[in-house]
Amino acid sequence: MEFPHLGKHCSMETCKKLDFLPVKCDACLCTFCSEHMTYLGHSCKSAAQKDVQVPVCPLCNQPVPTKRGELPDYAVGLHIDNNCSSDTAQERRKIFTNKCSVKSCKGRELIPVKCYQCTLNFCLKHRHPNDHNCEGQSNAARNKALESAQARLKNQQNRGMTTRDIQGNMAEDEALARALQISMQEVSQPREQRVLSNKWLLLLKLCLI
Repeated sequence: MEFPHLGKHCSMETCKKLDFLPVKCDACLCTFCSEHMTYLGHSCKSAAQKDVQVPVCPLCNQPVPTKRGELPDYAVGLHIDNNCSSDTAQERRKIFTNKCSVKSCKGRELIPVKCYQCTLNFCLKHRHPNDHNCEGQSNAARNKALESAQARLKNQQNRGMTTRDIQGNMAEDEALARALQISMQEVSQPREQRVLSNKWLLLLKLCLI
């Protein structure tokens, strides 16, 4: 005995099977049989609106935010290298302490991998000069000195002291230039002269206390 009023036919053009337990797709709202009920099974064109899944870290069991189109393994790897709270990941970060100098890269290596041109440290992916847009030793040293000088001024401002408080009537631009000069000396001078520069900075800090 047939029951034509029971069940529904699969919406898949190549199937049309009568299924007594049909499944309605929550994305395209069509009805499918058990064989074609998944997004992949019926090549759902609206799956992108609903199929939002993220991988779970195998170490801390926390969901890992992933950009659309990004490989889950890559996202989980970055999470373990930088944000994972598990003991295993934290111990690994203590071992892999050599951070890549490329700002957008969070890679770390077990041993230093320095560029022979700019002498900065990089991960294996960015170790070649063309991979990190190498600017050469002089430009790299200048940029490093500038970042160091800006960090000094920011640290002083965070402590509630302005550049004028630190160096009398010296203008802010002059103070930045002075800090940049000190940083350049630290990069280019031998170790003995760097110690003298550090002593000068220490004396300056003691005068400010």
